[in-house]
This record gives sequence, structure tokens and C-alpha cells, in this order.
Amino acid sequence: MFGWRFSRNRVDGKEKTASDRKGEIDWLREELDRADAVIIGAGAGLSTSAGFTYTGARFERYFQDFAEKYQFQDMYSGGFYPFSTLEEHWAYWSRYIYINRYMNPSKDVYQKLYNLVKEKDYFVLTTNVDHCFQKASFDKRRLFYTQGDYGLFQCSKPCRAETYDNEEIIRKMVEAQGYRIGEDSILNLPEHTTPKMTVPSELVPHCPKCGAPMSMNLRADDTFVQDEGWYRASERYADFLRRHEDMKVLFLETAVGYNTPGIIKYGFWNMTREWKHAVYACLNKGEAYAPDEILERSICINGDIGEILNQL
Repeated sequence: MFGWRFSRNRVDGKEKTASDRKGEIDWLREELDRADAVIIGAGAGLSTSAGFTYTGARFERYFQDFAEKYQFQDMYSGGFYPFSTLEEHWAYWSRYIYINRYMNPSKDVYQKLYNLVKEKDYFVLTTNVDHCFQKASFDKRRLFYTQGDYGLFQCSKPCRAETYDNEEIIRKMVEAQGYRIGEDSILNLPEHTTPKMTVPSELVPHCPKCGAPMSMNLRADDTFVQDEGWYRASERYADFLRRHEDMKVLFLETAVGYNTPGIIKYGFWNMTREWKHAVYACLNKGEAYAPDEILERSICINGDIGEILNQL
């Protein structure tokens, strides 16, 4: 596909010593200082490190009723369940959206990343859909959310390329289930209260243009809407690349996996190979490596992204 070659001993795992890792951290710090521009590629692991986990205690706290009824093991799986009514569908999804979009992450991982690049000329390309970059003060004009946004609805057909803010109706849905929104937007359930697993029919969202049910603006199939804002962000990213091609650029890949490697990872590899002044950094827990073709200009650090940012 891309013709990349990999050296097995380059996989940044057990082969590397603590001294090796410190060397990579120091090298990355130097490249951050030297770079004319930093292009961040951010994957789901960044939000996981920040506290937005989809399993375990957080899942059990907000979805125990759905887990018991349908045997879900995590939030993500529940998002694909074919609920029999829209009222139940939106009960599940309103909780899902609220805690992953309108609540704040429990750790300051995004803020630490921002502090590293805020004085630099930067741009962010991300597959994350949880708005954490803007919450951490990243400039929204320097962000390209390629896969959508939990904060947006679209027509399920879709009848047109438009999206709609959903914060007000999502808040009403979670409150209709018995939840209360507390300080710092924390979602709480009053003591000895069992949440409802449906929302009132009048809260079920429908397209204001054609009347079809609304869906989430998430890239799940060919109905995904790329609205005017999406295309403007895409153009700003393309323009940023054009303006910095001959400069010292650091491609900073943070916690990007292999679900959609063509969006960030492969592009970063190609540009690092083609741009003679570029350096590639891969920060990833268990999958930090680079192809042989760009090995001499690649920094690979294995570990939790939050811990790596602490060291930086």
C-alpha cells in the first residue's frame, strides 16, 4: 500500500531502556524548541489519558441500567445497539453525549499539551469528537475535527449538508431521566433515585427541514455530513501545510491508533519523508514506531501520553 519498511528492533517497547527513553524525551524537547511550526495529530488515546474512559467505573456509574438490561460491556458498544424506540435511543445517547462532550475531563492532559505549543505556530488534526481541545484553550481556527463532533446533530437522511448544535436539548434529555447538572457541569443522580431509560417523545430531535429523525454528526457511514464549517477547517489545514512545507516542522503524533491510520499517521509519515526539514514524533502506549525511511528523523516514545507530557 505505502511500501514502508520496518525494523523489528525499532518498535518502541521493552527493547528500550529508561536511558533510551530519556534521550528521546530530550530530543523531542529540543525539536519543540527549534520548530517553526508544530502539527499535532491526535487520536483517542489522548482523551483516554485525560480521563474520558468508556469502560470501568465511569461506564458503570452512568450506564449500569443499560448494562444490566442489554449486557453492554462499554459505552461504545451500546452506541450501536438497535433500540426499539427513539425515546430509549436518545436516553442512552443523551447521557453518552453529555458526559463525553459537555463534562470536563478529570485530568489536565490537553492543557499540558496546549502549554507546550501555545507559543508556537501550531495546527491540530484530530479524529477525536469530544471538544477537549477547545476546552483547553486551543484556537478553534487551528483545529480540524475530521470525524465530527458530539455537540452536533444532523439529519439522518441527510436532506442537506447542515449540522445543528445540541447542547440545550441534550441537557433537557438527561434532566428528563432524573439527572441533575451540578457544579462544573457534573452530572449527578439524586440519592435513592433510579434513572429513567427513556426521554419524553417531545424531546426526540427531528430535522427542522424535512422532519426525519436526527442523528449524530459522527463519521459512521456514508450519511456523515461535512458541513460548511468542516470544509473551512479542511481548507485552513491545507493552507497551513502549504505555508510550512519548507520550514522546520515537527509532526507531533499523540496516541493515534490503527482504526483510521490514513487520516493522521500515514499522512505524517509521507510528509516527513518528503519535507527535508521535518521531524516526526510518535507518542503512543505500546505502538510507538516509525518506518525505516524516516527513522533518522523520528522520535518514538512508548507510554501513556499524560505521563510523557509530564516529563516534557
